Amino acid sequence: MLKQASTVGARNGRPRTISAGQQALKWISPAGIVLIFVFGYSLISLFTQSFRYDGKWVAFENFTLVLTDPLFQTALKHNFYLLFTVPVMVFLAFLLAVTLFETRRGMSFYRAAVFLPYVLPIPVVAVVFGQIYQLRGALNIFLTAIGLDGLAQDWLGEPKIALGTMASVILWKEVGFGVILLLAHIISLPSEVFEASRIDGAGFFRVHWSITRPQIMNTIVFFSVIEAITMVSWVFNYVYVMSNGLGGPGDSTLVSELYIYRSAFSNKAPELAAAAAVCLFLCTLLLVVAFFRIQRRSISGTFGR
Repeated sequence: MLKQASTVGARNGRPRTISAGQQALKWISPAGIVLIFVFGYSLISLFTQSFRYDGKWVAFENFTLVLTDPLFQTALKHNFYLLFTVPVMVFLAFLLAVTLFETRRGMSFYRAAVFLPYVLPIPVVAVVFGQIYQLRGALNIFLTAIGLDGLAQDWLGEPKIALGTMASVILWKEVGFGVILLLAHIISLPSEVFEASRIDGAGFFRVHWSITRPQIMNTIVFFSVIEAITMVSWVFNYVYVMSNGLGGPGDSTLVSELYIYRSAFSNKAPELAAAAAVCLFLCTLLLVVAFFRIQRRSISGTFGR
């Protein structure tokens, strides 16, 4: 293994060297110390509060109350349902990425257009789509105008479809991030591979499914895990704005983050909110650990061939 090193001095006539890893650690250590202090202190406070009530140690009672609360179970179930949008999002991102890769003219414009939704602020997106999906919103007006008034729905007022409606908004906004990630990786691949496959007679789908997809699998997994974390712990803004902070109609769009917010501020139960936040943190940590394990296996498989 090659290791970069620099000579920084001599002791007893023998040069003393610092490896590249040690140099990197020296430069990032100040920022690392700040991050450990900020997030470490917050996590310690969160865990401590989750085991207390009114200043007294109550062990796991807060967790028992939270985990047996039907509202929290409903919130977790909704987060779990949102995870089903991740495969759809990954497929759309891959399809759009390879389509843009094959587009010779105007790729910069199309790339910017696809990425634009991702850079828009979430509250802005939620407000706009909240207006579009109203009972008398733009979508239903359009469907009525083209003679499809039978498809018009109360998209945000019907409990059975409200969560799916919000999932479509999240998908529309997040898919652009995946397109840019995958497209950047595809562009970096050797062009000779694609040229050779086309000479051998491989078509569009064959080339990108059998050749492109395996080579960018690490990026696909990374995007999948990032979006899974988003669905588990990063959808509060969408739900809060589009449901006016209620998670309605009823509890049809209640998610774990909104449950934590309501417990802490509406119900004045910060200890229960801390316990719920710890549960959410552990779920997110599991996804991160799963990502690194999958990535390690992928890398080992690649170099083990």
